[in-house]
Amino acid sequence: MSQADIGLIGLAVMGENLVLNMANHGYTVAVFNRTVSKVDAFMEKRAAGKSVIGTHSLEELVTALKKPRRIMLMVKAGPAVDAFIEKLLPHLDPGDIIIDGGNSYFPDTIRRTKELEANKLLFIGTGVSGGEEGALKGPSIMPGGSAAAWPHVKPIFQGIAAKVDGVPCCDWVGSNGAGHFVKMVHNGIEYGDMQLIGEAYALMKHALGMSPPELHDVFSEWNKTELDSYLIEITAKIFTKKDDETGNYLVDMILDAAGQKGTGKWTSQVALDLGIPVTLITESVFARCMSALKDERVAASKKLRGPRATFHGDKTKFVEDIRQALYASKICSYAQGFSMMRAACAEYGWDLRMGDIALLWRGGCIIRAQFLNRIKEAYDRKPKLANLLLDRYFKKAVSKAQTSWRRVIKEAIRLGIPVPTFSAALAYYDGYRTEDLPANLLQAQRDFFGAHTFERIDRPRGEFVHVDWLT
Repeated sequence: MSQADIGLIGLAVMGENLVLNMANHGYTVAVFNRTVSKVDAFMEKRAAGKSVIGTHSLEELVTALKKPRRIMLMVKAGPAVDAFIEKLLPHLDPGDIIIDGGNSYFPDTIRRTKELEANKLLFIGTGVSGGEEGALKGPSIMPGGSAAAWPHVKPIFQGIAAKVDGVPCCDWVGSNGAGHFVKMVHNGIEYGDMQLIGEAYALMKHALGMSPPELHDVFSEWNKTELDSYLIEITAKIFTKKDDETGNYLVDMILDAAGQKGTGKWTSQVALDLGIPVTLITESVFARCMSALKDERVAASKKLRGPRATFHGDKTKFVEDIRQALYASKICSYAQGFSMMRAACAEYGWDLRMGDIALLWRGGCIIRAQFLNRIKEAYDRKPKLANLLLDRYFKKAVSKAQTSWRRVIKEAIRLGIPVPTFSAALAYYDGYRTEDLPANLLQAQRDFFGAHTFERIDRPRGEFVHVDWLT
């Protein structure tokens, strides 16, 4: 007898935790894993006594589900998703719903939506953010795809999502690949946030010689300001952790070589396709690439010399300057991300509600922060806002921080401490506010060597001309 409300394939930790989250909210979940021994282990341990049904084949999974069947894939993005979809197709009926909850590349989601709708099935590609803890206790969920599927999964998704002020951090984002696109931008912003915090840390550690306990105190205080966020909160906690093996602070024992899973890179690549300068996010990706060159950097440090300067100013004032620089840079990062989503609306025919997207990120996800309420307010004031920097709150905040921001970057350059995202953010701000950029000379060069033509300031936009530069 069909009795499960939803099925889930893929019992890695994220998949298991989502199942338990659903079960804890009153839903019966049927589960399957390609290695079926994992199903048995899950049923015997973590799912014991829960409203979870273990199955040993896709046919058994499908049979256990109420109609329309809802099946969520929590498998590795890429070929594995297509493989499971192909295996499921013979067992499904028109109107059944397949949900991809992994970090899939949004063009794949656009393709899958089209293909499954052609087979009279419905498809949802949804971003799920918050890591293992969020999956269990309440993630941020960003669904998109076949709009007809949303009413069938809305109660489940909004039931298990994180809540802020009673509002679930889950709502319908848009058609085909919109959900996974928004998750991709979220991850790009996350890259930027983490690198900005890292640069603030580097300045306080190397320029000011601050110890982990001192850094803990600073980040704890910052979390009471406009920077109040999950990442600032956990950063403060990181500086309190001692290493069991050496007794040193654990952060000082961690190799400075960062990993990445590719979603930050996707954000930069897609931004290039859209013609949107997400310079801070891109620099944060490159910063991870630079960190991975650990052996080369160690060798180079013995041969390449920088300035021998030391910091001699007011330490307390400089810490506040860093805080202001961090906030201004963060504003630029989000301005870039939301500009990218705005461009995607025109490119892909989506109607992304920017203020509502900000609300989706207030809880459950890694970039959750009070700051997101300000973004919601900005788009409430002006739904078609071209750039967050033009909103009255953010314009005032950046203006207030600007002197500190420039002072921090100037001091970092003087001391030879790399701050690529702080610098990229300021360059973006200065570029965006500059009426006359040197692209006129660039266009002259292009026309000189390649006859690429150019527009004139005394003629209508869109009218291109070429001149013979040698006469």
